[in-house]
Amino acid sequence: MHICVLLLCCLAVQSQGVYGGESCQLMIKSVPGSVYQAGDVVIGGLFPVHVMAPQPEVEFQSEKANASCEIFHQRAYRWLRAMIFAVEEINSNPDLLPNFTLGYLVADTCLAESTTLLAAMAMVTGQEAYLANSECGSVHTVPVIVGDSRTSASIIVANTLGVFDIPMVSYLASCGCLSDKRRYPLFFRTTPSDAAEARAMAELLRLMGWTWVGLVSADDDFGRFGIQMLMEALRGTEVCVAYHEVIPKDYPKMTMQRIVETIQKSTARVVVAFLVFLSLRQALFEEVAHQNITDKQWIANDPWATYAAFLVPRYIPSLAGTIGFALRKANIPGLGSFLTHIHPSSSKSDPFVKELWEMLFGCSFHSGLGRPLCSDSEVIGIGESLYADVSQLRITYNVYKAVYAIAHAIKNMLACEPGKGPFLKGQCPDVERLQPLQIAHYLREVNFTTPLNEWMNFDQNGDPPASYDIINWHVTAQGTGDFVTVGHFVSSQESGGQFHIDMDRVMWGAGSRHEVPVSVCSRPCPPGTRRAVQKGRPVCCFDCLPCAEGEISNQTGSLECFRCPERFWSNSNRTVCIPQQVDFLSYSDTMGIILSIVSAVGAALTAATFTTFLYYRHTPLVRANNSEVSFMLLLSLKLCFLCALAFIGQPVAWSCMLRHTLFGISFVLCISCVLSRTMVVLVAFRSTLPGENLMRYVGPAQQRLAISICTLVQVLICVLWLTLAPPQPTERDIVDNWGPKIILECAMGSVVGFSFVLGYIGLLACLCLLLAFLARKLPDNFNEAKLITFSMLIFCAVWVAFVPAYVSSPGKYTVAVEIFAILASSYGLLLCIFAPKCFIILLRPEKNTKKHMMTR
Repeated sequence: MHICVLLLCCLAVQSQGVYGGESCQLMIKSVPGSVYQAGDVVIGGLFPVHVMAPQPEVEFQSEKANASCEIFHQRAYRWLRAMIFAVEEINSNPDLLPNFTLGYLVADTCLAESTTLLAAMAMVTGQEAYLANSECGSVHTVPVIVGDSRTSASIIVANTLGVFDIPMVSYLASCGCLSDKRRYPLFFRTTPSDAAEARAMAELLRLMGWTWVGLVSADDDFGRFGIQMLMEALRGTEVCVAYHEVIPKDYPKMTMQRIVETIQKSTARVVVAFLVFLSLRQALFEEVAHQNITDKQWIANDPWATYAAFLVPRYIPSLAGTIGFALRKANIPGLGSFLTHIHPSSSKSDPFVKELWEMLFGCSFHSGLGRPLCSDSEVIGIGESLYADVSQLRITYNVYKAVYAIAHAIKNMLACEPGKGPFLKGQCPDVERLQPLQIAHYLREVNFTTPLNEWMNFDQNGDPPASYDIINWHVTAQGTGDFVTVGHFVSSQESGGQFHIDMDRVMWGAGSRHEVPVSVCSRPCPPGTRRAVQKGRPVCCFDCLPCAEGEISNQTGSLECFRCPERFWSNSNRTVCIPQQVDFLSYSDTMGIILSIVSAVGAALTAATFTTFLYYRHTPLVRANNSEVSFMLLLSLKLCFLCALAFIGQPVAWSCMLRHTLFGISFVLCISCVLSRTMVVLVAFRSTLPGENLMRYVGPAQQRLAISICTLVQVLICVLWLTLAPPQPTERDIVDNWGPKIILECAMGSVVGFSFVLGYIGLLACLCLLLAFLARKLPDNFNEAKLITFSMLIFCAVWVAFVPAYVSSPGKYTVAVEIFAILASSYGLLLCIFAPKCFIILLRPEKNTKKHMMTR
């Protein structure tokens, strides 16, 4: 309410042009002091030289005695003096503003919104006589102001000065809300926005792999805006918030204990603290030290990143290793000597010198106050006081840059060529009648390098390039702390920002002094697993589930597993896709080698038998067994042995068709020969009965015809099979104890065709077995029917067992079963029918006589 009253008063004063009578005197008594220096353009400055303002007299009915600000702030007075130093440095530089002089009007705001607004209004309305200790109305108006230090005061002043189109260049107000050009079109600043600091913090968390963090903030605008901007910066990253504790303004003891207990119990080892007020910081860290929390890595924002009061043994165990963001430090040449070369006797126009003197030297300029009187012998030493400390020039450097930004804006304005100006019809500003909006226009376009070789400009929001020093809290040998700059952060339009940190110099917190602390809710999932979010918890908390078969994850922390491409499979660790094992019965397999040898041996034995019979073809035994059919049977048996080799090797189209047709035709030819021999035996003995003449039906021509007809039927079946649905090579995926395999096999094409081939062979075999069984007891010294019966029993037994074995065998063992059946039945026929004969021919030649064979 009192701010509105002051504003209305100032506006009323502006309409009068000068102060008048008692009104002017009342306002003089209610406003803090100032320092004034005339110039072609006078720059305003707002600094909280005191931190406690008097209560204003809003009734304006009487004067308030001793209405002065209290608690002198040495740092803020250094900022004020830095502005004066910058103005004088610019005026002494013939290259920057030749034949042009800057002036200044700096005032004390007492760290209160009301006094800040009153001082600003007095400056811009031209009614600042009381500020400069001169006659009413004798000071030029101020077209631009450097200040204020606080966000709240800057918002009020910026809103108010918007009526007069006065630009502001703040050196410390960092709230991101001030970047809104719709609300604050004439607000500029040389300190980075809180949004830039929030982005830098988020980038640091991401860079260090800290995905599980705690947040602590104050219950004020700074804390709320800061945490909100940090949350926005973390959106879309893998960083999750374990908790967010808000410290109330009165910070009660029980609440502080609860907040610190939450920090201690949380598994998040990194804590980001957005705090600005000293009392809040002390309340928090006093409780942290009391509960002896030493396993947390603190991340500090700018207001407390370089707060020296915490570098004491009480707080060091808890705060050592803290990483903070501080405004970029600078070394301004000549500033130290400028600050110390003041004296009350030579600086009478500065109302603050005497107060500084009394504070620094503990003396007084008035007797009777219980302190010694100040003399002229006191000397201020560089670094001996907070005022003269130039080792940490951060905010001071922002003030310095603000003055230079205004100076470069005026330089560009003075360089304007008539007719080429930025205003209506190419007009240039009139320096003698300078309009604040003209200063604002050139401020937006400043782009220069400071005397300290730092690039400076304002973006579209009036913000400077964000630049921070990375401060690390080290522990000295004496047990105290020390601020060590271990890197810096510079904003970038392309990537958002770049960190440069000397990791070897960093002393970490959380109890791990030389190793980067780990702060994660869940450990990253190793390769071969994927993340599965835990229900009801943040995405940073997850379980690691192994990838399914045929899927892999080859990176740490994979969100999902990826299916292996075709003909590939995952290894046992689910980390690499390996080519699937192609499984078929090859000649290099042990089983393939054995079956090949057995097949070759069978073919060799058959060839040997054929040679024996051919050599002894004139002997009674060979002649009695129908040598022509015997030779045909041996040839078909040899084909049966050799067709087994067609089943070995990688299946291709021609081999699939060849193996089954060759197998079917060879066995039908073989069984047809056996059937023919059986018929001859049976008919031969039956024809010996009187009146019977059956032998004419089983002569050589009839046998050849019967064998040909039986074989031709199988050939027709095979031709139809190959024509309609031939066997084709196919692939089949299976998973066994050794992993997945691709089975290469020959698909039947037509199950009916394969069934007819096997059925026809079985029909002939059964018929042959039946006839041989009927002739088994015929009288003969060498009963052919018995041998055929045994061979057919073996043949039928093998193929009856083949069916279930074939169906139940996996992969290449299916082919092996089929080859085994072929070889077993072929060996059965060869050994049962021809082995006894070869035994007599070779080893018992005395029995190979007609007499012996006709004995019975």
